[in-house]
Amino acid sequence: MRFTWIAAAALLALSTTATPAEARVCDGGRSSQLAAVFSVLHAGVGEWYLRGWGSLENAPPNKFWLGFIPIYGWPYLSIRSAIDSSRCQTFDRAY
Repeated sequence: MRFTWIAAAALLALSTTATPAEARVCDGGRSSQLAAVFSVLHAGVGEWYLRGWGSLENAPPNKFWLGFIPIYGWPYLSIRSAIDSSRCQTFDRAY
């Protein structure tokens, strides 16, 4: 009897679990998850990807260049950039 209740509870738990959310698709069909990964690697690169790469003028200058400063650029700006990229935002705020 105990096994039946445990099996029923396990089946109920497995059937009601939420499925993983799909990645947000930004303008141009670009993935917000990939943009966030690029931003973790270096601040501003995720926004540059969301803007369609191109010349360095498409990269957000404050985040990109300040990203080379230790401690401020990484990890702070990289995290800030990853949050913005995951929301499909291409702001250039460095605060």
